[in-house]
Amino acid sequence: MTGRTSTGAWAIENVPWEDERAAALRAAMDEEVGPRYAEVYAAFDDETRALLAEDFAVDPATMVEVILVQDAEGHAVGHAALRQLGDELEVKRVFVDPRARGRGASQALMGELERLGRERGAARLILQTGDRQPEAIALYERLGYRPIDIYPPYVRFPASRCFEKVLTG
Repeated sequence: MTGRTSTGAWAIENVPWEDERAAALRAAMDEEVGPRYAEVYAAFDDETRALLAEDFAVDPATMVEVILVQDAEGHAVGHAALRQLGDELEVKRVFVDPRARGRGASQALMGELERLGRERGAARLILQTGDRQPEAIALYERLGYRPIDIYPPYVRFPASRCFEKVLTG
């Protein structure tokens, strides 16, 4: 399902995982974040790296919501998604283009994911990030996410930092 909503200065659009703008933002995220973990991955043997690749793989069929945030000119400047992970809804691939940071786009994305999670009946949202993404950790904590134990499939990756936000209350 696609649709548009507006949150203040930002327009949010629900799109398919395959949307070209969404794919471009995910690629930009990989380019920015990947190098931060290069030496961490280099320390693992080939077998463990292969297992980690499986752990971090995203099956598009499990993505239940994919949203883009657009600036005033209609350019997609941010991406986030919700994945069905067992009985949980997991926040995935939150990214805002560096040129749009510091203006509330990430808060708009997260607020919309939380709204969508509530709409889907989720009691909480969970997410995984890494210890080399302090800006992401700071955002999640500022938005009321609390640390939880590392959950599958991320248990093999010691740099994982996992969080939850209770949506019901």
